[in-house]
Amino acid sequence: MQDFHSLKVWEKSHEFTLRIYSITRLMPKDEIYGLISQIRRSASSIPINIAEGCGRGSDADFSRFLHMSMGSASESEYLLFLCKELNYIDSDLYQDLITDITLIKKMLNSLLTKTKSKK
Repeated sequence: MQDFHSLKVWEKSHEFTLRIYSITRLMPKDEIYGLISQIRRSASSIPINIAEGCGRGSDADFSRFLHMSMGSASESEYLLFLCKELNYIDSDLYQDLITDITLIKKMLNSLLTKTKSKK
């Protein structure tokens, strides 16, 4: 069991989630139960699963939750694309957020590789 606060990927994904919450406050209110809810849940699921995995007793459990975080990161990546296509965010913001999510996915992959090598 480890402290999730000490993981850089948790910190980065938490910051990403805060940005998503801030950005979605500016989106059309008729999306509150649709796209806004979905992208907030997918973004927050990344650090949530990292934290939950850290609270588990084995590397196998931790790895499983890291995989779930990776899936949520991919979901967030698509939802950002959808937001751009719907003109809810501009291209510059989209590129900035995609840079963030790509880094998070690389960090998750690195941590997964490290976890697998401990077995």
